[in-house]
Amino acid sequence: MIPTIREQNRRSGAIFSLLLALTIHQTLTADVPPTVVTPETSSPPASPATPGPPERGSYNVTNATDAVCLLARMGLQLKISFISRSHGKTVQEVLNLHPNLVKFSGSCDPDSATLILTEDNITLTFSFSLNSTSNKFHLSGLELSAALPDMTKRIVFRNTTLNYMVGTLGHSYMCQKEKTLSVTQDFSLSTFQLQVQPFGVNGDFGAAEVCELDEDDMLIPIIVGAALAVLVLIVILAYVIGRNRSHAGYQTI
Repeated sequence: MIPTIREQNRRSGAIFSLLLALTIHQTLTADVPPTVVTPETSSPPASPATPGPPERGSYNVTNATDAVCLLARMGLQLKISFISRSHGKTVQEVLNLHPNLVKFSGSCDPDSATLILTEDNITLTFSFSLNSTSNKFHLSGLELSAALPDMTKRIVFRNTTLNYMVGTLGHSYMCQKEKTLSVTQDFSLSTFQLQVQPFGVNGDFGAAEVCELDEDDMLIPIIVGAALAVLVLIVILAYVIGRNRSHAGYQTI
């Protein structure tokens, strides 16, 4: 028995509705992480708590004419390994810098700039370099001088061969996500919500050049949107093909 046009249209409409519902369901649930249920077990002994994300601070450096020549906004977290006075062995400590307690200073030259942050017995120095040929800047050095209560002596960590925070003269470098910079074997620095411009400052931050981590985040919505558009197009094509077939069957009768 050959189905009538009404029955064929009803079937095509049902297929269209089902495919559209599946498309919307897959899109809505794509970013929802699965719930993981683990059996209750006895918890291990508590270890020293790691601080949460640090507060974002705003810092600047002025030149000899009192004009701002370096701008920085960032949250900073230090991870240090040292020999503990009380334990007699190497331990690791994670510390946040607190913007309300930090004193900042620095200097600016045509092809170099420094930002110095000091909080209590901790001094963190950023050194930036500018390549006048390519007009590209980068973080070339980091130095941490620390004298924590449990240290046996003041320790200095230094690396002057770094290549982080690469940007273009007149622009700022931005990395909103957490990014860990390996400085030495016993010292690493994590930045949060970072924006820095060490050269070519004209009142405020220049156009931002974002890090790879932020670029990946920007690509995800584009990919999801493109996938959704393709799925909707497939559904529409399936519906149109179904309707054409139903008309072809009626003409045969």
